[in-house]
Amino acid sequence: MFTREESIEFLMEHNKEEMHIKHAYAVEAAMKWFARENGEDENYWGLIGLMHDIDWEEFPSTETHPMKGGEMLRKKGYPDDFVHAVLAHGWEYSGIKPETLCEKYLYTIDELTGFITAVALVRPSKSLQDLELKSVKKKWKDKAFARGVNREVIEKGSELLNIPLETLIEQTITALRPVEKEIGLGS
Repeated sequence: MFTREESIEFLMEHNKEEMHIKHAYAVEAAMKWFARENGEDENYWGLIGLMHDIDWEEFPSTETHPMKGGEMLRKKGYPDDFVHAVLAHGWEYSGIKPETLCEKYLYTIDELTGFITAVALVRPSKSLQDLELKSVKKKWKDKAFARGVNREVIEKGSELLNIPLETLIEQTITALRPVEKEIGLGS
């Protein structure tokens, strides 16, 4: 299996925009946290989170993403279950439904980490340390806020996981706090 360093190198061969790298780090951190909480392999889940959007900058269309990413990872030698998880995070486009716990979390928190990060960025502190559920819920209701985040995917993921949305939001905030600086938040 590939190391984190090897995976980052591969990711950066295909992703140059800082915001995409920060998103990869955010999803990685959240996946590691959820893996620990569920007694799973946090490094493996983290790598899946890190690599899930490897194709996005080169193939930013729903016609090609995440299928091109799956091809890239398969060609590089990532395991089939790894590739399957990446394909399942784009269920609506790939047609591959998230089945495993890892896949269900990736499907859900890909969008949720983006939303939480967006909420933190508009706060005076630009921090997750003082971010609370009520602030995220308030922004959730504002459909003009973070339009690029698909709230329906997050809600569908919450149902797949059988975890209340509020709980997932709180857990994801907790998961992201330790990597706040790495993902461009905090002062």
